[in-house]
Amino acid sequence: MSDENDIIYGAHPVEEALKNPKRQFVKLTCTLNGAERLRALTQPLGITPEIVNPKVLDRKVEPDAVHQGMILEAKALRQPQLDEIEQSGVVVMLDQVTDPHNVGAILRSCAAFQVTAVVTTARHSAEASGVLFKAASGAYEHVPFVKVTNLARAMEELRDAGFRLVGLDSEAETVLGAIDKTPPLVLVLGAEGKGMRELTRKNCDVVAKLDFSGAIRSLNVSNAAAVALYALTR
Repeated sequence: MSDENDIIYGAHPVEEALKNPKRQFVKLTCTLNGAERLRALTQPLGITPEIVNPKVLDRKVEPDAVHQGMILEAKALRQPQLDEIEQSGVVVMLDQVTDPHNVGAILRSCAAFQVTAVVTTARHSAEASGVLFKAASGAYEHVPFVKVTNLARAMEELRDAGFRLVGLDSEAETVLGAIDKTPPLVLVLGAEGKGMRELTRKNCDVVAKLDFSGAIRSLNVSNAAAVALYALTR
């Protein structure tokens, strides 16, 4: 568990955190309207929000962040080790995806498609931050978020556990819809712009692309994740 507390803002992220029995709450700061919206959740938990002016909340978050009148400070969630996740279903692996907006959106898709876990690197990856929590819209509370030191080693460990590793690359010859989709699978996604690193690509069991008929042949990584998960789990 991180020594730093999570700072969570926005209605959906805060509501989902309050519903999470694994969360330990430190402080809830709200506007009057925000506190009223959360009343049905905070009263049973015995949480009394600190009521402040909206401008006080504005100063606590990033410029242009939409806090919706509520900021929750909570202890960081304990995330599992790689060998603690369920050895079933679909795992999403991120190879140095650093944009917290993209990672948050990927987590949201992962929650929608019941992904087993998201695995990413400890370095050169998005931190668990208010921006990521907001983009995830509460999904961070539902999807294990595993950080590993060495991605190649993690790929081997998952392969040894019976997973088949499927890399997504717009330049691949194979179409994602044509591969064997029998779980357990690992969907490997590369960084914004540059895609998977060469070693990561080589460590995949198969590399495939999404089959597009339009003029644009590639998508933002978070959009590609959503389409690929639909294709793998439909």
